[in-house]
Amino acid sequence: MKTHGCQGRIYAALIVALLAGCSGGGGDSGGASSSGAGSSSGSGSTTGSGSGSGTANAALSIDVATYHNDIARTGQQLAETRLTPANVNSTSFGKIGFDAVDGKVDAEPLYLSNLPIAGSTRNVLFVATENDSAYAFDADTGAQLWKTSVLGQGETPSDSLSCFQISPQIGITATPVIDRTRGPNGAMYVVAMSKDGSGHYFQRIHALDITTGAELFGGPTTINATFPGNGPNSSGGILTFDPRQYAERQSLLLLNGNIYTGWTSHCDVAPYNGWVISYDANTLHQSSVLNLTPNGSAGAIWMSGAGMASDGQSIYFLDANGTFDTTLNAGGFPLNGDFGNAFIKLGTAVGLTVTDYFVMSNTLTESQADEDLGSGGALVLPDMTDSSGTVHHLAVGAGKDGIIYVVNRDWMGKFNAGSNNIFQQLGGELVGMEFGAPAYYNNTVYFGSIGDNIKAFGVSAAGLTATPTSKTPTSFGTPGATPSISANSSANGIVWAVENGDTAVLHAYDAANLATELYNSNQAANGRDQFGPGNKFITPMIANGKVYVGTPTGVAVFGLLNGG
Repeated sequence: MKTHGCQGRIYAALIVALLAGCSGGGGDSGGASSSGAGSSSGSGSTTGSGSGSGTANAALSIDVATYHNDIARTGQQLAETRLTPANVNSTSFGKIGFDAVDGKVDAEPLYLSNLPIAGSTRNVLFVATENDSAYAFDADTGAQLWKTSVLGQGETPSDSLSCFQISPQIGITATPVIDRTRGPNGAMYVVAMSKDGSGHYFQRIHALDITTGAELFGGPTTINATFPGNGPNSSGGILTFDPRQYAERQSLLLLNGNIYTGWTSHCDVAPYNGWVISYDANTLHQSSVLNLTPNGSAGAIWMSGAGMASDGQSIYFLDANGTFDTTLNAGGFPLNGDFGNAFIKLGTAVGLTVTDYFVMSNTLTESQADEDLGSGGALVLPDMTDSSGTVHHLAVGAGKDGIIYVVNRDWMGKFNAGSNNIFQQLGGELVGMEFGAPAYYNNTVYFGSIGDNIKAFGVSAAGLTATPTSKTPTSFGTPGATPSISANSSANGIVWAVENGDTAVLHAYDAANLATELYNSNQAANGRDQFGPGNKFITPMIANGKVYVGTPTGVAVFGLLNGG
């Protein structure tokens, strides 16, 4: 069943002044026009297309073109005019459709509004699967518009390589990124893993035409890389990227004309190092390579599917357990260039370079215990001005030690064996390990660690509140939750999260007070809204009155019943 419900009502024209959600700007963000990466406005009336005509709603221009809505990875959708705390309940809201696909949907679905495609203008949902397929669906009717396999001839998706983390097959794991300005119609960038009958493994980056699924720019490009280094995985002073040993789990970042990829291992199976590899968005030619542990080992980029974050200029992310050189050079950087288990800032002006970092004083102990920072995602906060007029540029993240780290992006603190040189850290507030990404909305950061409630922390120029301002009545088991937020500018904020399990549950909470649960998909009688088992790290996506949830067999679609 693919019907997404009737949308027959006509809504009055609206002008929405969107809040700025992150600092900076800087070229190709790949973000949503309604995201916190900038400000915009839109207007229109909603006419609906539930009849199956395939004509898009003349609604606000709402795009979700990158993971968690923007390059800051705030997770906030600020142009949601239909879903409110008053109508998100089991009487008015529920599951209205299911888009079936050919494999697991580990990547967050993406969404473009008012796209000329298949002979008309439509709202379009884009889905990628672990079976190495990409899909475009009419977001209003559920009709499949195109499907593309990115497998080479005679190839299959990779096996799980005896690792449970991405299983039973590895294809497209990372959330793609879309740029409407590239190519003749716009491009969706995808990284896919595969293997052939002889046991050779491949990683490739593709640019797909968003209206047809066809390959662009002479692609795909096979991902290969080398980097100077003398670690145990090197030969003759050179490290070589082995596609078999890696997966691209973290979401793709489009920044200033380049696509940035980051690579993780399969269950810490050696040998591996920490690779960041970028590609020119116009040509798919490799533009830069950086290895974060060139004279050591490990240091993968995982972040539970969350994407590297950016302020429009630099890139921020959490690196996993690996070699860190506690002997520093005169600038305070690791003497041998090894940055395992660090909160990292990358400069991109002239190739990829580590321009700053923070590492906790007990980093070696944490890496040895596999208690690494890199299990969670990073979030760039909007600029904060204190009473003296000083502007603070902050970023936040947490990992397996359950400590929330708030860094000053202008001076992150580097390494000190005696103490943590950091803007702020909060210990003891998260019950479990953080295996997801935080979200930001309305001067609040939301975290959902393993075995814990989702907790809200107020944000100001001084950092986060020392204790949560509210928390959900629900606790979330493994792997915790990555929240997403829908709101109409600063009003009607709703926090959405998926509870994993054999019967997964979509939850909705009042963003102003998480103690108020508005809805969950187990409330309706006779299992009306249930959608089967969950995926490990799925992040809900909200656009134009609907909530999209990836599952092992497709995307469950939630919205207002009877057209709202």
